Amino acid sequence: MHKKFLKPYDSTSTEDRIYRLWKESGFFNPDKLPARNQAGEPFSIVLPPPNVTGTLHMGHAAMLAIEDIMIRYKRMQGFKTLWLPGTDHAAIATQSKVEKDIEKKEGKRRHDLGREELLKRVDAFAKASHDTIVSQVRKMGASIDWSREAFTLDEERNLAVRTAFKTMYDLGLIYRGHRIVNWDPKGQTTISDDEIVYEERKAKFYTFRYSKDFPISIATTRPETKVGDVAVAVHPDDVRYKKYVGQSFEVDFSGAKLNIKVIADTAVDPEFGTGAVGVTPAHSGIDADIASRHGLPTIQVIDEFAKMTPNTGLVAGMKVGPARETIVKWLEDNSLLEKTEDIVQNIATAERTGGVIEPLPKLQWFIGVNKPFRIPHSVIPGIKSGDEVTLKEIMKKAVESGAIKIIPERFERVYFHWIDNLRDWCISRQIWYGHRIPVWYKEKDIFVGIEAPKGEGWTQDEDTLDTWFSSGLWTFSTLGWPGKTKDLETFHPTNVLETGYDILFFWVARMVLMTGCLLGDIPFKTVYLHGLVRDTKGRKMSKSLDNIIDPLDMIKKYGADATRLSLIIGTGPGNDSKSSEDKVKGYKNFSNKIWNIARFIIGMAEGERVKMVAGEKPEILEVEAINYDPTFKAWTPADLAHMKRLEELTAEVTGEMDEYKFYLVGEKLYHYVWHELADKILEESKPIISGNDSVATVSRIQFLLHSLKTILKLLHPFMPYVTEEIWSDAGFADSKNLNKDGKGLLMVEGWPE
Repeated sequence: MHKKFLKPYDSTSTEDRIYRLWKESGFFNPDKLPARNQAGEPFSIVLPPPNVTGTLHMGHAAMLAIEDIMIRYKRMQGFKTLWLPGTDHAAIATQSKVEKDIEKKEGKRRHDLGREELLKRVDAFAKASHDTIVSQVRKMGASIDWSREAFTLDEERNLAVRTAFKTMYDLGLIYRGHRIVNWDPKGQTTISDDEIVYEERKAKFYTFRYSKDFPISIATTRPETKVGDVAVAVHPDDVRYKKYVGQSFEVDFSGAKLNIKVIADTAVDPEFGTGAVGVTPAHSGIDADIASRHGLPTIQVIDEFAKMTPNTGLVAGMKVGPARETIVKWLEDNSLLEKTEDIVQNIATAERTGGVIEPLPKLQWFIGVNKPFRIPHSVIPGIKSGDEVTLKEIMKKAVESGAIKIIPERFERVYFHWIDNLRDWCISRQIWYGHRIPVWYKEKDIFVGIEAPKGEGWTQDEDTLDTWFSSGLWTFSTLGWPGKTKDLETFHPTNVLETGYDILFFWVARMVLMTGCLLGDIPFKTVYLHGLVRDTKGRKMSKSLDNIIDPLDMIKKYGADATRLSLIIGTGPGNDSKSSEDKVKGYKNFSNKIWNIARFIIGMAEGERVKMVAGEKPEILEVEAINYDPTFKAWTPADLAHMKRLEELTAEVTGEMDEYKFYLVGEKLYHYVWHELADKILEESKPIISGNDSVATVSRIQFLLHSLKTILKLLHPFMPYVTEEIWSDAGFADSKNLNKDGKGLLMVEGWPE
């Protein structure tokens, strides 16, 4: 018996050594796998790139555990597996974090430093954060091909981004225009609809008239915006207001001269408030649509710093908050305020900065999701090369046709609902860190290109692209696109995308959009969505609640295997899970149990067996070692029954692995190892092995060796460290060559038949 088995299992002295062994073997790289794996079909997944803004949390740990299970399982089945890693520059989040640090330590803002100096500092921060993240990913045991690592802002990805922008511009899908956008006054940039976080806050609902002569009362939570009103809209069927429709009224509203026209529009809910709404086209997407339908003007009254513009009467130059108070006071003083109600309102805030969003009219770059274009090439079911389609249709067809399967299936409805309500995607951002928009201007000329235009006098667009634009290219830009590479030919479309359900729209849908448009294909065949990892009370983990569990702390105390298993068992796809230190600790006991089972079986096979005689001291008998014989056939009936049960278990869990039911597999293996193998079979084996029936002894030891070998293989995707350690020291591996070229590693052994 290897001397390691004489001591309890020690994950701290094992895991780093084992990971080095795996990495040095080269088997994380599909091109260096043994021949049996090279011949198999390709199986590829991309790592959802963690943001270079900090460290990994338990949600990331769950993601890594699930994806590593997929890859290790397929690798053992003989597939040519690629798990491609990378990190995301997360433009707004990263620049915001660095800017806050600079302001706190040096009292300077980005414009004090200048673009070049700020980007130098952001790059340094991103590099340090990247190194921390990579170290943490390795600690989890992730069998990732580090030779293909990518970064969303590196040179290769930048070429892909410029090519994608130019291609989509030439197809007529990317355009520049004045539209209402979500403006973050705190971050000084636009953000997408999906980057808004809605917060419930107490608010006042004011009912008033513009003037004593104005015939209609309106209601709003934002009276300060009413200095920008151009109309009052009512429902066409509302008899209360029919006689006023088409009339215009000149009013002096708190010093602002307004021309208010009464219009009829079906978008108005006659049951809400007074059934009449003030139309402010410059500061509401809904109002902008109404204004467009009725040919109304747009008057901007709030600027980029959330201050009132000069043309706003009494509130000119004020911040939005004080302006509201001033308008309400003016309404009261002029006996125009009819009612004030306390309500709870959903306030739109920026996910990264927490700033309250102001809808503003801005000149920005957009992707038109409803604009028909001729798709140059398509293998998407239901769409032929040359067909006229929209990006929305591509996104729908990819899932409707079954080409992409979403697990769990209930999220397909969520996916389609989002597409139905999708507006044109604003892709420009007013920050410095990120992919610069590949557009140049010279007087009235505009040049869009992959490379800068020739000649003097051209100025590049100052804005950068939304992070999700580059992330949307992730499955194919990481494989060499726009080049026609061997990797792209072999591994795309990828087989599975595993990610959190919370970024189904941010990322998953946008990858379907970008891949469908640029490649005429799907980015992945299956989407596996995991839930959020919460605390024992079901709360989200946060610093403010002091309930964060650091996966590195858990690995240090209990090992990566225990940490991984605690995040898998009991949690199906799409469901949130509860995590605790006690849960991780419980699976540490399971690691020890596996170790002790292996020590018992190996000890029996190597010749140390105990003869139990009632009333006497146990006698240790030395016998000849029994080596594992894979061709053994002389089973006793009892061992044949145990073999059948193990084969049934193997068939069950293999089917469930193929269906991505990892939570069930983990639970079944845990139950079998602890409650059947350890509690029943091993206890039953002691008198058989110490008895005088040599046929029964040999049969039972052969079964125990076979069961250990099988269980190590079945458990390996879930608990790679302890299983690899036992495997290499149990006589199953070619231990002489183990440290030379990786021969005999469990990670490339065949999955049990």
